Amino acid sequence: MSKSDRVVLVLGGAGTVGSGIVKALLDKGFKAAVISRDGGRLEKLRAFVSPSSKDNLIAVVGDVGSEDGAQQAKQQLLQHVGKVTDVVSALGFSWWQGGPPHTQTLQDLHWVSTHTPSCSFPSLMSLMSPLSPAVLMRPACCSLQVLDALLFSTFVSWKTFFPLVRDDPSCSYTFITGGAGEQLLMPGTGFLTVGAASALAFCQVLRDEYPQVDCRLCQVKINTGVATPERLGPGYLNHLDLGVAVATLVERGSSSHCVFTIGSPADLQTQLLDGNL
Repeated sequence: MSKSDRVVLVLGGAGTVGSGIVKALLDKGFKAAVISRDGGRLEKLRAFVSPSSKDNLIAVVGDVGSEDGAQQAKQQLLQHVGKVTDVVSALGFSWWQGGPPHTQTLQDLHWVSTHTPSCSFPSLMSLMSPLSPAVLMRPACCSLQVLDALLFSTFVSWKTFFPLVRDDPSCSYTFITGGAGEQLLMPGTGFLTVGAASALAFCQVLRDEYPQVDCRLCQVKINTGVATPERLGPGYLNHLDLGVAVATLVERGSSSHCVFTIGSPADLQTQLLDGNL
């Protein structure tokens, strides 16, 4: 199947990590589809990608956080493009709860309430470094559910879109996860670790529950910060470089049920040069 015939759905494609992936896929000649609740973010994404590739970007306003919303978004997407050949899941957000766990309530674990005037949710993968700008930037003025954003949306998206690629060995489903589930990033982010750990566990469950699935099932685990070029810190991954790596993974069609761990820009280049990604 040629790249121009492949439609890659990038979940979280309007975020920091996702936008780099979308741009790289489009530059390689794929069609890329992105679903977001915020039409404004989709317009920003369209302005961000290369002008020559904009016609291959399929933007759908929808909500993959609920089963009904995900089904509606899927039907809308299929009506527009007819098929999905690959899925990249880069869902996530950043926050901190404002106190140690013993001061929090059950609702705090389920809900994250913040009160700042802007709305910007960096991807979970941009939180791997304790000094990441994404951590230092105060979260947005909305209520988000920790487990909803980090686990339930991942599950609902999988349940909805996995059947589109499951039975075809030329298709793939790739999860982009981070190391926040394996370590406390900084005081006040403990519930993020709980949510991220549940997402990592879910990926492990899928690899074990579907050992013989026809499509390629992969995971890229990022154990460092990810940022845009203007916000790069020491050891961070440029989201454009990460995007190229993930697009290369989709393009090359590596072995299934693999976990690629990236801890630094050097790791990323080594994986690319060695042909692992």
